[in-house]
Amino acid sequence: MVRFLNVNIPDNKNIDIALSYVYGIGPSFARKILKKAGIDSFKKTKDLAPSDFNKIKEIIDSEKIKTEGDLRREIKSNIQRLISVGSYRGTRHIRHLPARGQRTKTNSRTTRGYTRKTVGSGRKKAPAPK
Repeated sequence: MVRFLNVNIPDNKNIDIALSYVYGIGPSFARKILKKAGIDSFKKTKDLAPSDFNKIKEIIDSEKIKTEGDLRREIKSNIQRLISVGSYRGTRHIRHLPARGQRTKTNSRTTRGYTRKTVGSGRKKAPAPK
């Protein structure tokens, strides 16, 4: 495992996929970074030299892209602002419900919590007569 931007990046994956393990870098942005750095996106992480990682880091810094802790902190502060203002989206975040108008009757099981509903009478069947 290679440590890059305080994240463990897997060795046996292509570098464009491995870069997406960093929070804030998706697949398309990873390909754009590699194109600027002149690195083949089909290379495995273990085949890259430390100088290649330095190139990638310089490009991320020059683009002024927030990654990992800075991005998480910014998102958290944005949510806290919505909550403190008392907006609808803020109250949805407090209740752990979808904030962007999605339906909740049949979807959003992960946020609402999945409780299985029983179907039927709920009564045990009577034993068969002998």
